[in-house]
Amino acid sequence: MSVSLILVPLVIAATAAHAGLQQGRDAVSVCQVQTRMRDANLLGAALRDTRAAVTSDRDGLVADWAGVRARFVRDEQQIWTAHFTGDVTEPQAVDIVRAIDAAYGRQVQAAVLERLTRRAPAAGLRLESRSVTPDRAVRLVFAVERA
Repeated sequence: MSVSLILVPLVIAATAAHAGLQQGRDAVSVCQVQTRMRDANLLGAALRDTRAAVTSDRDGLVADWAGVRARFVRDEQQIWTAHFTGDVTEPQAVDIVRAIDAAYGRQVQAAVLERLTRRAPAAGLRLESRSVTPDRAVRLVFAVERA
């Protein structure tokens, strides 16, 4: 089976892209999934977090899991589409994308935390403490070293 998912950014409506793919629906199952994914490097890291073997080329990313392959490509509006092949149904593909989106969120969080801690000394701040809540929220407390 083949399943294509349009990964619609949370702030963009992609009805035109969706309508265009609907024309080929006879051979392919197509649906939209909201996502925050924009950065290809973070997407690759998120895919690896879901235990995918990831390769990239000039057209996009390919993720392989046991029995399932997904090819991630962008259209002219930079909206990702994931084309799933192998032993996968549409609901399973949607669940995979949701897992990737959650992993992507963790990648974004890690990148932001790294940037904040790296830039803090130049801003006259010293990291006093860092804690992680059960829901994986991170709390950083900085002390002002100089005004």
